[in-house]
Amino acid sequence: MARILITGADGFIGSHITEALVRDGHQVRAFVFYNSFNSWGWLDHCAQEVKGQFDVFAGDVRDANGVRTAMRECDVVLHLAALIGIPYSYHSPDTYVDTNIKGTLNIVQAARDLNVSRVVHTSTSEVYGTAQFVPITEDHPLRGQSPYSATKIGADQLALSFHRSFGTPVVVLRPFNTYGPRQSARAVIPTIIMQIASGLRRITLGAVSPTRDFNYVADTVAGFVAAIGAPSAVGQVINLGSAYEISIGDTAQTIAELMDARIEIEVAADRLRPEASEVDRLMASNESARRLLGWEPRYAGVAGLRRGLTETISWFQQPANLKGYKVDRYNV
Repeated sequence: MARILITGADGFIGSHITEALVRDGHQVRAFVFYNSFNSWGWLDHCAQEVKGQFDVFAGDVRDANGVRTAMRECDVVLHLAALIGIPYSYHSPDTYVDTNIKGTLNIVQAARDLNVSRVVHTSTSEVYGTAQFVPITEDHPLRGQSPYSATKIGADQLALSFHRSFGTPVVVLRPFNTYGPRQSARAVIPTIIMQIASGLRRITLGAVSPTRDFNYVADTVAGFVAAIGAPSAVGQVINLGSAYEISIGDTAQTIAELMDARIEIEVAADRLRPEASEVDRLMASNESARRLLGWEPRYAGVAGLRRGLTETISWFQQPANLKGYKVDRYNV
């Protein structure tokens, strides 16, 4: 079993990956963001059989010394730590450069120096911008339409440059819009669910015409687990997506149907991206993931999306979970 460092382990996807790898018998070191509350994020609420079964390192990926210290004696690094909120990147782009680009540099530099056997770097479908063709393959042109996506393009290329320049064993995974239990309120699916669960029937959203390729979190986790050992994945960029697209508006109506609610959608100006910054269409090709990782989505197509949404709704409707979110506040 590998010794695995997970950066961003306190977050939405990272906490699910931590649980999965502990259950698989790996030695896991969870890199969480240092804070004075001694909070481990979602790992404070992890499954009972997982609690106490992993190490925790509190630090900041912007700190090279802390990254190097955390990585010692680890075989594999799953690098998920990043700033991901697109609206906040308009306000504070400097922090995205520091965290997403400099943080990634710290990861690959330490991995090179410590001879780590594999670095799995997390990208995003946002690096493609609005689809110029679908399904989107990994050779689709990159187009930064927000400061966030621009920094992720930079981070991806930096990680790949270490593979090309120094032989650092890097894999770049590019998940399309992951959703599921524990997701941040800044994401559209939790926003819809929480408004309906709180009794609202006039739902406030941003643009409703863009399409997305939603990927249930269990499928995303399975992609990361597969990337740890797949020999042909090194040096590759690999999409993780369901290969099914649906508009935001239709997603909202599907959620309302599953929650037995009739809704109206109001488009709020403060939730809209600048016009040229909106990504209007995303739909993944997952052929490379099937070929290189032996991965395929279990929550694919209309039926898979409805099943994943049902599981997500069930989690958010639990009072103990819902109360952890500020439903009445738009979170950038």
